Amino acid sequence: MVEKLSPLGGRMSFQTPITITSALEKIHRRDYVLPAIQREFVWSRDKITRLFDSLMRGYPIGSFLMWQVDEDNAGRFTFYDFMRDYHERDNAHCAPTGPLGNRAVTAILDGQQRLTALNIGLCGSFTAKLPRMWANNPLAYPKKQLYLNLLHRGQDDDLGVEYDFRFLGPEEAKTDGGSGDAHWYRVQDIRDVRTAGDLIRALRHHGVADNDTAGDVLTRLHEVVHVIPTVNFFLEEAQELDKVLNIFIRVNSGGTVLSYSDLLLSVATAQWVERDARESIHRLVDELNGVGQGFAFSKDLILKTGLVLLGKGDIRFKVDNFDRATMADLEKHWADIERSLRLAVALLANFGFSRVTLTANSVVIPLAYYLHRRGLEDGYRTSDAFRDDRAAIRRWLQRSLMKSGVWGSGLDRLLTGLRATLEKEGGQGWPTEAVEREMARQGKSLRFEPTEIEDLLDLKYGSKRIFPMLAMLYPGVDTRDHFHEDHIFPRSVLRSRVKLRKAGLPEDKLPLLEDCADRAANLQLLRGPENISKQADLPTVWLHKHFRSPAERESWLREYDATDLPEDVTGFLEFYEARRTRMRHRLMSLLGVTTGSEQVAGTPDASQTVSDDGPDPGNEGL
Repeated sequence: MVEKLSPLGGRMSFQTPITITSALEKIHRRDYVLPAIQREFVWSRDKITRLFDSLMRGYPIGSFLMWQVDEDNAGRFTFYDFMRDYHERDNAHCAPTGPLGNRAVTAILDGQQRLTALNIGLCGSFTAKLPRMWANNPLAYPKKQLYLNLLHRGQDDDLGVEYDFRFLGPEEAKTDGGSGDAHWYRVQDIRDVRTAGDLIRALRHHGVADNDTAGDVLTRLHEVVHVIPTVNFFLEEAQELDKVLNIFIRVNSGGTVLSYSDLLLSVATAQWVERDARESIHRLVDELNGVGQGFAFSKDLILKTGLVLLGKGDIRFKVDNFDRATMADLEKHWADIERSLRLAVALLANFGFSRVTLTANSVVIPLAYYLHRRGLEDGYRTSDAFRDDRAAIRRWLQRSLMKSGVWGSGLDRLLTGLRATLEKEGGQGWPTEAVEREMARQGKSLRFEPTEIEDLLDLKYGSKRIFPMLAMLYPGVDTRDHFHEDHIFPRSVLRSRVKLRKAGLPEDKLPLLEDCADRAANLQLLRGPENISKQADLPTVWLHKHFRSPAERESWLREYDATDLPEDVTGFLEFYEARRTRMRHRLMSLLGVTTGSEQVAGTPDASQTVSDDGPDPGNEGL
């Protein structure tokens, strides 16, 4: 055992290396645990297979840093189990160990990802969603375990590996593609192969006893797992949490996988007293991302919101900004922060925003601060008393999300400036003019030039800026309901040259038709069930199916700038240009844009009446 001083003056000793089997046994006995300051497991299947390949080839996998927690101190801290059966949707977070009794434990400060990868490969499974399948499809998440091809050993230049490890399902592992050059051995079965006799019996059981390659490969796996002392580690014996936390940050902050939010979450977790910070923040992230049609918020956003709502002068992601006093304040006000974020996200969902349509997640931060500043509750979403206030917020959101570059660089300065403005002038209602003055002062003006209007009208299907523009132009769509961005003329027709030629359109017009198919002037917002029923119908066919009377059809055509709708695709280009022109005029009016060099000051009158003509997306619950 070699002793040396730890980075912060503690006593750290290099321990006698142990085998992988010994390390896993300690994990399963909960002798090895994860401290609450550790991040989640983040490795991919490819990274796990490469770790096993490195072990088989005798490559070093680095040393580990462990923290010896004495029995007198173990009960003071929260610890977590290692991940064993990872499931991308249902089991992505490590579970707390619960009380461990009065005994000493060893907490892993550096090496969690590697040890977890070994635990999954040798004892568990890895379940990830298959591409191009819906998340709610039970077949989208096949459980897979780690297998090794006993008949393969040799350099794969494309993958840079020598041993063929793969995560497979049971049926996949039974096949060799008919080529006879693969024989899949479930890696966790090697745990029962302890002696030379066990090894011989395993080869016979798999029918490869006479194959030299299979014998060499399985023997090597046995040596790596049971014989070679691969796990090299230093042991930190200091018991002061602050010292251990700083060691953890020093060790991990140089890596590329561990983000600052992970470090800051580690700080919060270590310093909260009455709550489990990791569980509270992860639970809130999962809850917010499940609202409405779903969002993609992160731990970073939750932590940043906390700094903003607490009134911290410096809201940058720096360890110094997450000191003990700030963490105590964050825990003290956590219920209020959660409530404000829930209400802010519920409003965004009511306004029709989701992970698909929200161009910048950061807009939720000033919104949450405003709701927090006024002490507003869930009734704000539905009460008629706040109808105009909700409409003002919705217009501001739409404008700021349609404008390029607002929520990019200089975000911390912008959030700080908006907080100060809302603190000063947001006590009675959303102060649109004051907010936009502050944004303009920071070079984030929400005034639009005529050229920007043209750019907006040229946006293509799939752009996140399409939704706020269409929602502003055509507020009659109830965005509380499930809705789609729909092609007025079916994309399947406009992008099929066979169908276009059959309709008699000239060859030189086909590229233009294909290009216009996905642009804004051929798009509308449509309730999900209506869009599904519409399918690939031409618009005039759908209108006659959907609306009973000519008056209803005419009303829809006027409301959505779709008058003079042609019967078939031959008149599409003329209709497209006419609708684009009408959309331009409507959008310029709503945004206060003139055709000259001057622009209407302030929020235009036209936009003030937008929500009055259509359903208020805040009048009903989710």
